[in-house]
Amino acid sequence: MYDAGPSAVDAVRALKELARERPDELELFEGFTDAELDGWAVAVPEEVRGVLREIGGLETEDHEYRFGPRGREVFADGCWTLGETDFGEGSLIVGVGAAGWGPVVAVNPWGADPDVTVEAPDFTAWLAGFAERIADGVVDRPRGKFSVPAASTVELAEGGEGDEGDEAGEGPDRELAALVGRGDPLTDLVDLHRLPGYPCAVDWEPYFSTFHNTADTGSSEVQFQIVGEGRALLLRSVVSGDFLGRAVRRHRVPADAARRAVAELRDLADGCPGFVVLDAGCADSVMDGWAVPVPEEVRTVLREIGGVAIAGLAALRLLPGAPEHAVDPELHRMLGGDGSYWPLARISHGRGHALAQVRIDPATGRWGYVVSVPGDGESLREYPELALLAESLPDLLLTLARLARRAAAGPDFAARMARDTRWLFPNTGEPWPRPAPVGEWAGSADPLLAAATELPDGTHAADLRAVPIPSDLCFYRAAGWPYAARLERLHFAAAGQLAAAVPVSAPAPVPVSG
Repeated sequence: MYDAGPSAVDAVRALKELARERPDELELFEGFTDAELDGWAVAVPEEVRGVLREIGGLETEDHEYRFGPRGREVFADGCWTLGETDFGEGSLIVGVGAAGWGPVVAVNPWGADPDVTVEAPDFTAWLAGFAERIADGVVDRPRGKFSVPAASTVELAEGGEGDEGDEAGEGPDRELAALVGRGDPLTDLVDLHRLPGYPCAVDWEPYFSTFHNTADTGSSEVQFQIVGEGRALLLRSVVSGDFLGRAVRRHRVPADAARRAVAELRDLADGCPGFVVLDAGCADSVMDGWAVPVPEEVRTVLREIGGVAIAGLAALRLLPGAPEHAVDPELHRMLGGDGSYWPLARISHGRGHALAQVRIDPATGRWGYVVSVPGDGESLREYPELALLAESLPDLLLTLARLARRAAAGPDFAARMARDTRWLFPNTGEPWPRPAPVGEWAGSADPLLAAATELPDGTHAADLRAVPIPSDLCFYRAAGWPYAARLERLHFAAAGQLAAAVPVSAPAPVPVSG
């Protein structure tokens, strides 16, 4: 349908004839003057002008499409929204890069069967196809005859396995990597220059799920953007009010993350002495006397750095004994007790505070995930939650160093750091992994999940190995968590790779005599 096809002139002529023949089925809107087109924020190529001078949009019984901005509407994110699809559930967008208008993409992220379809390579081809369909009495949108998968932007940015470049390892994939920058775990990309044909469906689904209710269900959305003058489509899931629906591709933690963290923090302390201050580390002989084993990657950090103070953030005290590390005995018990965690910092937010900590596997001594847990025992007991901050202590330090370097490049370092690290405190707007009743994992082939089924009845847990960092794990938002339940303790398996909330057991009912 969209090969060589009719010209823009032919498409306009066909639509005008149809509008005259079937005025009850098709209405054409007034076109634009060249002066109006020249005033738009995007370039309008001559072939598109040939349409827009004659037609400013069209309306049928089922659809309305506007070909240019009206009122307060503006071009944004490399595209223009032509109109809605599926009764307002989706959008039909067209790229408006300087090289031309295209492609045309229908995005409908909602429901049980999300749909993203690249309908045509450019605006005039789409218009010709529309005229052809309406002439044949077809009112439905075109469905994909071909299919392509969407790709993780993190995988593209990091040169993940399966990338196909040219023989020299360069070519189109380098261009895509430049478009996605560092990548984002909740953003996928569609390569619009490598489609097998049109219409082309995209194998993709949002990262959130509407199948498991939360207290704020329904606020999630998909943001779409056409980048590189029509080269690629970005689909970003904004998970808000719903649980995560599928695993993400995380940023890779370098094998030498500890060494890199030390080098980057020292460089920042030297270059930004007013904003980054490091405390001295300690000797191996000192670490040998601690109550927990200290793995080599952690020693690599602690030999050099004993604390990190960054303007705008609570100080990280990496060595034991800091006043900020004091923990209420009942909270200490709920967190697992001695040997199960290593305090790092006391994080303030509003009137509340949280304890950032590294989770330690008591069985192996491994230092694992970094989490932030409400520092008030009564709050944690009533509203059990935590924030996942990093895969390890070196990973957290690398993240803070990256953010500090970015803040140093602009004004108001401390305010920028405070704004960019709100996620250090639980439930401040990051995605929610779904806490599942551990019984759902009965019979699982995954040893970590299978072992969780041995926890007491009523326990809810989440597998944190394939969720975004940061994430907010709010157990009390799960539909199965009893409204009046109180937390007995948090349970962390495999140094924090799985987190569980064990509720206080309900008392047995008292028999009624008589």
